[in-house]
Amino acid sequence: MDRDSSDEDDDRQTLIHQNDTKNLPHQIPTSPRASTPPRSSFRIEELESQIRRRFSLSFNKRYLFAIILPLLIIPIFFSADIRSLFSSNISSLQFNTVSDRIKESQLQALYLLNQQQSSLLSLWNHTFVNSNSNITAVQFDDMKAALLNQITLNKHIQQLLLSPHKTGDAIENGTVLDPNYAGYSFDRCRKVDQKFSERRTIEWKPKPNKFLFAICLSGQMSNHLICLEKHMFFAAVLGRTLVIPSSKFDYQYDRVLDIEHINDCVGQKAVISFEDFMEIKKNHAHIDKFICYFSSPQPCYVDEDHLKKLRSLGISMGKLENAWKNEDTKKASPKTVKDVEEKFASDEDVIAIGDVFFADVETDWVTQPGGPIAHKCKTLVEPSKLILLTAQRFIQTFLGSDFIALHFRRHGFLKFCNVKNPSCFYPIPQAADCITRMVERANTPIIYLSTDAAESETGLLQSMVVLNGKTIPLVKRPPRSSAEKWDALLYRHGIEDDPQVEAMLDKTICAMASVFIGAPGSTFTEDILRLRKGWGTASLCDEYLCQGEVPNFIAGEE
Repeated sequence: MDRDSSDEDDDRQTLIHQNDTKNLPHQIPTSPRASTPPRSSFRIEELESQIRRRFSLSFNKRYLFAIILPLLIIPIFFSADIRSLFSSNISSLQFNTVSDRIKESQLQALYLLNQQQSSLLSLWNHTFVNSNSNITAVQFDDMKAALLNQITLNKHIQQLLLSPHKTGDAIENGTVLDPNYAGYSFDRCRKVDQKFSERRTIEWKPKPNKFLFAICLSGQMSNHLICLEKHMFFAAVLGRTLVIPSSKFDYQYDRVLDIEHINDCVGQKAVISFEDFMEIKKNHAHIDKFICYFSSPQPCYVDEDHLKKLRSLGISMGKLENAWKNEDTKKASPKTVKDVEEKFASDEDVIAIGDVFFADVETDWVTQPGGPIAHKCKTLVEPSKLILLTAQRFIQTFLGSDFIALHFRRHGFLKFCNVKNPSCFYPIPQAADCITRMVERANTPIIYLSTDAAESETGLLQSMVVLNGKTIPLVKRPPRSSAEKWDALLYRHGIEDDPQVEAMLDKTICAMASVFIGAPGSTFTEDILRLRKGWGTASLCDEYLCQGEVPNFIAGEE
């Protein structure tokens, strides 16, 4: 758009007025007694002559200086480090404000971090392309993980320092490298190679009509499952079929376990239900030999009430005998397969050995991934098909393939942990810090929370698990809703309100997680770890909550 002509005229007049004002001579007031006479012509000629001489002299000096200056620069250039003449340390600059000094420090730190990053990447390329074959695989992975942790930390520091100097997504002094980009990716929480081909196993080949009657009474379901697995090992060693306890005497195992799955994996009828056993014995069974693995605190770790329950189920028995005189559940001594064979081998049809949860028999063999018994499956003792499918549907609905599972045991755990040294009960803020570090390490967006904690504790925990300003959601199984179909199988079969089914469902979800954080000292956690090893889902990042740390506050004793 053209400007109005009147505006141009006003601007022109203003400029002329200003120029005229600048060119006016300084006004000197005249004196009434004197006046300045006019200059004569010869004075003007003399002045012109002086000006010419001075200009000629000045021109000659400048010309001479222009010739000499290059001659002075050339020897200086060859005799000195020219970079040192022109380089300057940014710290030598003097700033007049506090903000300038802060900016200077930030830029200096950024420069050093860029140097560190370059060195770390150079070390990465040099070390892991030409790695020493004498380094073990575990050490090699630890070195990789540690190095990438440093690169990731470097990245976060650079982003923090650059925040005042950013324009959108642009970074002033180069780019910040993401270690999961451009060929530097490394799965720090990848799956553990369980080396199933190297398993030490024993064939389970039961002799006809030879039975081992399982008795598990210590603790809750997780303890009983561990006890049941050990009974299977004893049955395999002794060549007997294992009888699963009645639901009137123990838990209803067929709700949480797939009994036929065990037989299919072994390839023969190695496990039978109590009902099938009683049918074989025509509802009147007799334990021919009751040999107690533990003698203390009481024989077979079975009290009189449970012996009465067995009799009420139509089970008769003789006198309880001790295999060893001083075998205590609190101080179980290590035993071998040979010890078991010597003490429990018998020609009797039905034997029982009592609770063996605390038994220490071939521990490395029994606890190896997949267990000690030869079979064609991943694990022998695993959740029923209904629970397995329900867990998969829950994960598909709420979690997705990449999530951390956290077993956060609290109820009754404070007193349990505080008698240990060190304690395993952590304050919520400390636990939140440990969980947040794992979230960053595993780079996972969500956590499945398996817990018995009160809402007051889980609410505080949720508010404190924050990474880079973002709250990491803690997901629990929601109450039943007819709009949701992930748990329909449990309702269809009438097992939705069984607490043992819910506990096994929690275990199954945790066993499928990318990373698992367990509760130290909990057999619930140990059973999850067993499943993860057997299923091949165990990761290098699996650990106990705040592993290696001591609670920062511990209450006194009663």
